[in-house]
Amino acid sequence: MMIVADIGGTRMRIAAWTAAGLGEPVIFDTPQRVEEGLARFAEEARRLAGSEPIERVVAGLPGVLWKEKTTLFRAPHLPAWEGVDIAARLRSELGAPVVLENDTALNGLGEAYAGAGVGFPIVAYITVSTGVGGVRIVDGAIDHSAQGFEIGHQYLFLHGHDNANAQTIESLVSGSALQERTGKHPLEITDPDVWEESARLFAYALHNTILHWSPHCVVLGGSMFKEGGISIPRVQKHLQGIMHMFPQLPEIRHASLGDIAGLHGALAVAQRS
Repeated sequence: MMIVADIGGTRMRIAAWTAAGLGEPVIFDTPQRVEEGLARFAEEARRLAGSEPIERVVAGLPGVLWKEKTTLFRAPHLPAWEGVDIAARLRSELGAPVVLENDTALNGLGEAYAGAGVGFPIVAYITVSTGVGGVRIVDGAIDHSAQGFEIGHQYLFLHGHDNANAQTIESLVSGSALQERTGKHPLEITDPDVWEESARLFAYALHNTILHWSPHCVVLGGSMFKEGGISIPRVQKHLQGIMHMFPQLPEIRHASLGDIAGLHGALAVAQRS
C-alpha cells in the first residue's frame, strides 16, 4: 500500500491507497513546527497502514523545493519547515521511499488526472486561496521546469520607478491580500464591488498565463472561487475584453475535486513511480 498526502500551509490531508482504491483522508491543521508536523504525519501514516508495509509515500508541500525535491527552499506559510530534509525524515520514520512535489502542482495534476481537466492535452491549473499558485500539466504529467511554477508572484502593476511598490497578482486578489485590505475574512466580504474588481484584476493575470502556457483548458480552484467569491463567469467576461492575440479562449472550468485534488495528484505520481 502507498501513502498519499497534501501538506498545505493550513491543512494536512493524508490517505492510504490500496488495491481497494483511495481511502478516506485524515484531515487536520498543519502544525507550524516542523518536528510536530512530521511526527503527526508519521503517526497517521502508520495508523492508516495498519499491519501492511508502506511501499511509497508521495506528498505535496506548500512552497518552492530545492532541485533534489527533498527540502523546502521557500515556504511563506510554513517558514519553520524551510531547510529541513523532509524526505529523509519521513523515510527514516516510515521505512519507505518518499517523493515530494509542490502542493499546487499535485492539485493541478489531480484535476487533469481525475477532475475538471480530464481529456485535455495541456491544462493550466490556477488556485486562488490564501495565496495564488499554478502549474502547467502536459499529456497528464507536470510539465518540466527548472525551478517550478510560481505564477502568483508575477508582477501585474508598477508604480513609478520604485520597485518596492510593484504589486503581484497574489498581493492583489489572494485571500490574505483581501483580508489585509478590507479588515475582513474573505468569507465575510459581501461588497460586490470588491469581488468584481478581483475578477477584473485576476483576468489580467489569467490573460498573461494563457499567452505564456497556451493551454487547451484552464482549471480554476481554491477557496476564492467558491460561491460568493470571485465569479468565474465575470473573469471570463473581462478576459474576452482584453484577449486580442489568440482567436479563441481555452476552455475555462471550475475545479471539481475540491480538497482532495492533491491526493489524486499524488496518486497519479505514485502509480508512475
